[in-house]
Amino acid sequence: MELRLDGQRVVITAAAAGIGRATLETFVAAGARVCVCDVDAKGLEDVRATLPEVGATIADVSDAGAVDALFDMALAKLGGLDILVNNAGIAGPTAPIEAIEPEDWARTLEVNLTGQYLCARRAVPHIRAAGGGSIVNLSSAAGRFGFALRTPYAASKWAVVGLSKSLAIELGPDQIRVNAICPGAVEGERIDRVIAAKAEALGITFEAMRSELVEKASMKHMVSAQDIANMILYLCSDAGRLVSGQAIGVDGNVEYLR
Repeated sequence: MELRLDGQRVVITAAAAGIGRATLETFVAAGARVCVCDVDAKGLEDVRATLPEVGATIADVSDAGAVDALFDMALAKLGGLDILVNNAGIAGPTAPIEAIEPEDWARTLEVNLTGQYLCARRAVPHIRAAGGGSIVNLSSAAGRFGFALRTPYAASKWAVVGLSKSLAIELGPDQIRVNAICPGAVEGERIDRVIAAKAEALGITFEAMRSELVEKASMKHMVSAQDIANMILYLCSDAGRLVSGQAIGVDGNVEYLR
């Protein structure tokens, strides 16, 4: 089965690297027209150089003005919108609750949760005007389990699942399907930083922490950014036309977090 998005108009946040970049490249290959944002200026330069047909701009999704500028650019370039992929997120602090500073707590929720609200708020009227479409929000395995020492991150990712399920009910009559993806540990620099921080907090080696993380998945694998992009493509294609309100784990069956 070939999954296509020919002519579909798409906004993807945080698409300069990682899951966002894999999703961007997968969508372009499937025929979509795409605009993206990121806070990484160098990464966006590479997007422009390798995919000149893609609209790309700097935007911090926690900033309402920056989100407005992103959507103004995207709508001018695309002429409408069919799909939103809310990928932007940060890891937040790794520490016991009493050591987490209020500003770090707030920043994690502002990017991971409020950023998705701000983007959905701008996207929905245009997806509705297009006759329906798809919103995919990135949550995490931490949006299904408690996660010691990562409370701001886990709280934000649980909230993303609630946001997604609520929007699916609200927007279903408009033929807008909304789903959350719950990745496990995704290979790359970001998870390496998370592993290093948690290893330090627990007083163990990086290798021991990484091994423990892999052991939490019954399939004993970390996942790739492409694994996540493939699921997002399915959900946004015609093959996923009746999948909505779901929190879908792409994680090799993560059984618990601690």
